[in-house]
Amino acid sequence: MKARSPSSQGRPPFECIALVLQGGGALGSYQAGIYEAMAEARLPIDWVAGISIGAVNAALIAGNPPEQRVEKLRAFWDTITANPLLDWITTHELLTPRGDLARRIHNAISANYTMAFGATKFFAPRVPSPFLHAQGDREATSFYDTGALKSTLERLVDFDRINHRDMRFSVGAVNVRTGNFTYFDNTRHRIGPEHVMASGALPPGFGAVEIDGEHYWDGGLISNTPLQWVVDTAGIRQDTLAFQVDLWSARGELPGNLFEVSTRQKEIQYSSRTRSETDHFKRLQRIRGALAHLLETLPAELQDSEHVKLLAEVADQKVYSVVHLIYRTQRHEGHSKDYEFSRLTMLDHWRAGYQDARHTLENPEIYKRPQNREGVLAFDLLKEDV
Repeated sequence: MKARSPSSQGRPPFECIALVLQGGGALGSYQAGIYEAMAEARLPIDWVAGISIGAVNAALIAGNPPEQRVEKLRAFWDTITANPLLDWITTHELLTPRGDLARRIHNAISANYTMAFGATKFFAPRVPSPFLHAQGDREATSFYDTGALKSTLERLVDFDRINHRDMRFSVGAVNVRTGNFTYFDNTRHRIGPEHVMASGALPPGFGAVEIDGEHYWDGGLISNTPLQWVVDTAGIRQDTLAFQVDLWSARGELPGNLFEVSTRQKEIQYSSRTRSETDHFKRLQRIRGALAHLLETLPAELQDSEHVKLLAEVADQKVYSVVHLIYRTQRHEGHSKDYEFSRLTMLDHWRAGYQDARHTLENPEIYKRPQNREGVLAFDLLKEDV
């Protein structure tokens, strides 16, 4: 059964509907499943923003016509999870792993395969090893070559379409030399595959990507979600309904061994701490709204004051709803879940995203404009404690 249309009245009452995609490597097919449910619900997306694998999914969405987006997402994820050994095993019913122990073994084989051979048409190990290259050589700075990703993006993404700006598109990266966070946005830059690759160039696995003489690494090194860029800092503010898709949860169990320590480290490092960020944003918007109201009451002779003009730049009465969709790690997944690129696991993640999005999109409350003093509402309908 397909996801229901979000509203019998047509478009939800927001100036901008945004899809915000966090980084998380192999977990990214969860985002693809979410988009499939959104497409079935005919929910219009005005702006897609991503970090790392979220940037890749964002490009596949913005760089294709609506009727082809799910198809191109599927083509990408089917391509990079192709594995002759594991695909043969999982097509035979008697060999398909069942139960947590069998899945852990399967996932360990898959993750080790990825480390040794890379992911099909995505990345491959450097030969010879980076340790055998001279100081300063580009090949000496990463374990894997991502040249295949450029070809894959060029095959599946129409970058002319992205640059036509039918949908706003943003991806985040870090300038290696300055350490500053940068957003490549199609309202400010002409986007190519190199901008998407820069957003996902996580060291030391992947090398920095050169753009206009500067080198960039994965945006997740500083911030693994572009939510703040979308709702606060990317230019003129708009009434916004934002769907934030997180691949890492801030909450987790106390680790009991070194592998679990590695898992929790990644979860804490790359999670977006969405609840605290949303609480901070609520307070900020409440102040902005109060300031806008105050400025309206000032006498005419004060309206041209330089101080008033400065305050007017930050004052507004816009409203924001943030809908959180957070991937929930399964018991058989461990520290390698972000580089375990098996077809079986990819399909699990895709289904989870599709089901979570359907459940969320069927709630009519998320489509209503906030009426509270802050002008901000946050929804986590999957009951994930963040």
